Amino acid sequence: MKIGIVAPANTVDADVVAPLTAFAAVAYPEVDLVFHPQCFENDGHFAGPDARRAAAFLDIANDPGFAAVWFARGGYGSNRLLAEVMPKLGPAARHKDYVGYSDMGFLLGALYARGIGRPAHGPMPIDINRKDGDVTVARSLGWMARRETVGLEPGLAGRPAAAFNLTILGNLIGTPWLPDLADHVLMIEEVSEPMYNIDRLLFNMAGATQLKGVAGVRLGALTAVKDNSSSWNEPIETMINRWCRDMAVPYFGRAEIGHTQTNHVVPFGLV
Repeated sequence: MKIGIVAPANTVDADVVAPLTAFAAVAYPEVDLVFHPQCFENDGHFAGPDARRAAAFLDIANDPGFAAVWFARGGYGSNRLLAEVMPKLGPAARHKDYVGYSDMGFLLGALYARGIGRPAHGPMPIDINRKDGDVTVARSLGWMARRETVGLEPGLAGRPAAAFNLTILGNLIGTPWLPDLADHVLMIEEVSEPMYNIDRLLFNMAGATQLKGVAGVRLGALTAVKDNSSSWNEPIETMINRWCRDMAVPYFGRAEIGHTQTNHVVPFGLV
């Protein structure tokens, strides 16, 4: 089984390759991990210019020899590719897994909106360098290679679901790239934002007409929260419950997703 790795946003450090391929060779010997050369290119903020990143994604997505596209890392930049790549995805692209999180939510959402492939929010190759990173990446590898359920988010509970970084979700709202999430449990997480901005993003989510009809909301990890200039005294559980009331949907509690070692796989739709 060939899994192609591409970087639609930021450059991948070469120190990811050896530990990831060594782990996969032992734990998932049926998997052939192929890093696209573009992953290691650099064009200022990005892993190559927009056209190069788009072409690399299409190389693997449209190649019937690959069973899955595994996004190497997040950062910023995949949104800049959507208008270029989505119309060019061919028949082979419709039969692949697409796994990543963070900035990759732009691509996952756009793919799901168009019924292309099997998008899933899940750990990426860069996570091999976390503490116990082999456990983390095994969740995605196990899902792609063997449909192992041990790495799935444990609260899926047989309902359609989707998972997004909250900032990415906010940027998708009001665009044609946001999928229809009616009857889905919406899972959200965030990294490197102050609490006031998380509150502002939740306001955006709660008032978005495109999200009317979601079945409910679950909250993943909030990591590397930045300090407010003045103290923020509202607990996160109070905040999320307040915005879910405004959204007129139930809050279903916490989810094991986020920029953490415990990030789990959330296939979009119904497992």
